[in-house]
Amino acid sequence: MGLTRNPWDMPADTVPASPSGPDAAHQQPSQSPEELQEESRKIRRLQIMVNMVMQVIAQDSSLSVEEASEMVADTRKAALLMFPEKELAFNLIYWPRLQRLMRERYRMQ
Repeated sequence: MGLTRNPWDMPADTVPASPSGPDAAHQQPSQSPEELQEESRKIRRLQIMVNMVMQVIAQDSSLSVEEASEMVADTRKAALLMFPEKELAFNLIYWPRLQRLMRERYRMQ
């Protein structure tokens, strides 16, 4: 009985996709502690804002679908103002949650 190789194992001579040597520092600029703290503060602010919008949409029975849609659009604009080059992150993290809430709340297809 011969040994078979797992096709998902990376061969020993394969170069990793992301370098971890001394040149890796040139690809990702390091942030100062103040910049990290500011980014953490902005992330927390965005999380609170999205949570508040979701709570209002879920709980306010007098809110129309147009008003809720406007709140979602304004939330997206605010997020992109805080993090201009992170549209993909917003679309992956927050957009599905907001879409699901709108579908559930307003019985949208």
